[in-house]
Amino acid sequence: MRNKKGILWELNKHKAKLLMISPAVLIFFVLAYIPMAGIVVAFKRYNYVGGMFGSPWVGFDNFKFFFESGQLWHVTKNTMLYNVVFIILNNGLEIIMAICLAEMTGKYIRKFMQSAIFLPYFISWVVVSAFVYNVFNFEYGSLNTVLKSLGMSPIDVYSNPKAWIIILIFFSAWKSVGYGTVFYLAAITNIDTETYEAASIDGANIFQRIRYITLPALIPTTVTLLLLSVGGIIRGDFQMFYQIVGDNGLVFNTTDVIDTFVVRSLLTNQEFGMSSAAGLYQSVISFFLIITVNYIVRKTQKDYALF
Repeated sequence: MRNKKGILWELNKHKAKLLMISPAVLIFFVLAYIPMAGIVVAFKRYNYVGGMFGSPWVGFDNFKFFFESGQLWHVTKNTMLYNVVFIILNNGLEIIMAICLAEMTGKYIRKFMQSAIFLPYFISWVVVSAFVYNVFNFEYGSLNTVLKSLGMSPIDVYSNPKAWIIILIFFSAWKSVGYGTVFYLAAITNIDTETYEAASIDGANIFQRIRYITLPALIPTTVTLLLLSVGGIIRGDFQMFYQIVGDNGLVFNTTDVIDTFVVRSLLTNQEFGMSSAAGLYQSVISFFLIITVNYIVRKTQKDYALF
């Protein structure tokens, strides 16, 4: 028989749960949905007198400035390529680190290693940029100091664009791998230990247990994290790129991403509408990317899709 109880009855039944979740819903609404009204700035020539809604309407002129600057394809390509490398490399390292930590038998050494790889996540990019400068500075950096003491020629890293690709990839992994390892380590912890015991009794060694038990069990977690990462593939880590690279125009060709390009343009031209247009461009591309990837995942393995 069809249930005819209305929504008021459902609300009354679950009022305790709804009351508990209401602060989170309210915060999310205030911080995520209300600011969406700012999208209108992308279609206006913003001024302080008119404000967000009183400024003159210019249609798609802000987008024209971004598209006609000649940098659209270049910074978009850089942003996506860097993020693809970050996603693949960092997730691979996170899985390896999680498996290594899970297989460690020493309780204290495992806790120490987990804390050691997790610590960089809490270090500010400003501190990291100071560290990078003190290592790679041409005159006083520790790298060139060591090279000079060995009788070798110093290396001018700050005028070598290709070197910064490796530097950015390295520090991205160094700072974020520890945080991502926690997710995979939690997934490994949830694997039934009896499965490992049965495999050991059947003669499986540690590498066979990892291949046939651990890795297949990590697939749902990996797919979920990859899907969530795809949503931000068009957004560069502004703090990392801006703090580490700074205003070194010699390496912008290989290090410039959408976020840094927009900020520098905003500081130079004070065009808030153009920066809003670039942000809207990123959001639209991200939306279609995650919808497309989730659709593909749902068609191949429905249980792994986000929605």
